[in-house]
Parts: sequence; C-alpha cells; structure tokens
Amino acid sequence: MEKVMRLATEKGVVIFTKSSCCLCYAVNFLFQEIGVYPVIHEIDKDPEGKEMENAIKRLGCNAPVPAVFIGGKLVGSTNEVMSLHLRGSLVPLLRPHRV
Repeated sequence: MEKVMRLATEKGVVIFTKSSCCLCYAVNFLFQEIGVYPVIHEIDKDPEGKEMENAIKRLGCNAPVPAVFIGGKLVGSTNEVMSLHLRGSLVPLLRPHRV
C-alpha cells in the first residue's frame, strides 16, 4: 500500500490503470478533454502490480482499475468519476490541476 500512496501523491491527478482496460482509456480521455493530463501508472506493467492492485482494493476502490486519485485522495473508479462528472462536481475538483 505504501507504493500506491507514494505514487498517488506525486502529482495532482493520478490514475492507476491496466494497458488493456477500455474504461481506463475512457477516464483518461475524459480528463484530457477537461484539460487535465493525469499521471498514468499501468499496474499490469509493474513487477509489483498484483500487490498494487490488492492495495487499491484495500483502500476501498470497488474496481482495482481505473483507480483515480485527485490531490492524493482516492476518488474511486469509473462509476464514481462519471457520477461526479454528471453531477457537475468533477470539473471543480479538477480545476486546480488543469493545464
């Protein structure tokens, strides 16, 4: 869990993904459309990926990827991000991190 938390706080917006995950791509694309370019960590390409996936689940993410962190805090996965966006709450949350 230590590695996940360290990586999650290295930039304002961090997404843990898997290279073959279409929902991960969609969330990343959404953020880019908003003007935010998150740091992406593909856990399937990390030697500690399985441990990272388990740590993300222990943090309370209902799906291990995409796991979105904003300002070092776990926002959640696709459902949580899209719900925030549809309610109009995602853009204000991301505003400090826009390019």
